[in-house]
Amino acid sequence: MSRRFKVVITDYDYGDIAIEEEILNAAGADVIGLQAKSEDDLVEAARNCDAIMSQYARVGAKVISAMTQCKVIARYGVGVDIVDVDAATNRNILVTNVRDYCTEEVADHAISMWLALARNLFAYNTATHQGVWQWQSGAPVYRLRGQTMGIVSFGRIGQAIAERARAFGVNVIVYDPYIDPALAQQHQVKLVNKATLITQSDIFMMQVPMTTDTRHFLSEAEFKAMKRRALIINTGRGPTIDNQALYRALHEGWITGAALDDPEEEPAKRAQWNPADNPIFSLPNVIVTPHSAYYSEESIRAARQLAATEVASVLTGKTPRFPVNGEALALRSKGANDHAEAV
Repeated sequence: MSRRFKVVITDYDYGDIAIEEEILNAAGADVIGLQAKSEDDLVEAARNCDAIMSQYARVGAKVISAMTQCKVIARYGVGVDIVDVDAATNRNILVTNVRDYCTEEVADHAISMWLALARNLFAYNTATHQGVWQWQSGAPVYRLRGQTMGIVSFGRIGQAIAERARAFGVNVIVYDPYIDPALAQQHQVKLVNKATLITQSDIFMMQVPMTTDTRHFLSEAEFKAMKRRALIINTGRGPTIDNQALYRALHEGWITGAALDDPEEEPAKRAQWNPADNPIFSLPNVIVTPHSAYYSEESIRAARQLAATEVASVLTGKTPRFPVNGEALALRSKGANDHAEAV
């Protein structure tokens, strides 16, 4: 009887792992669900695993170096900043993610956050619940048509945001040094440099992946250069915005408001968290949602099915749909083969 594979799920907040078990059991794997909050929580369980799946928990060099037979590390989601991809590549471990499963949800969430800020809905709601029935309770509110929306990063989600925003009559400019200008033209947006985006935008739509280059993409210098009535909406990674600088900018009136789907500290990745740890939670002109922009019942199911299917594909010798370091592994393998032939 052949050995069954061992798949470790580092952490999950879906309530159960039934979807994963159904897919992976059929591929000859047993699934172990953990609720790890640190690498130390993972080392022993991951040591002899064939695959590891992660929602929030970091899979870093410490865990990866302890693995003896792992073939794939799968992310529930697009971002792989919680996985040490270089360390995985050095151990010949494939990293996969899940793409294009929540484009509509994130774009809808971003637009919803913008409208809530722009129309000052929370101030009006608070006032009416307290018995104040005056249009002035939410003032000032400005007309949307004719404003300029700046989008940072113009992938699928950025494009979906632009498509929705045009219905409100805003002008859309984009900062993304990696896209083909023809794509911007196709979507009827104007490509600009960062400085232009900062000074001209009334609305900032941040949909930026987390890298060493994008950490604190917006910080004190950027906030001071913005329009005083600027609104910032971040449905990308929390650390792309310096939260201490954002607090000062909002508290001292350099800008008007912000809506974040994730603060800088990513509470779900912490064993203990309190909103008092981050002063932005004390401000009335900030909306914070619990990293839920990707969420709908349909998108959650899709993410779980896709992540588990990626693992099943790798374990059974099939090609996964969404390899992150596939090219790097191929080059590494070629280099090893060339070296062997030379020897």
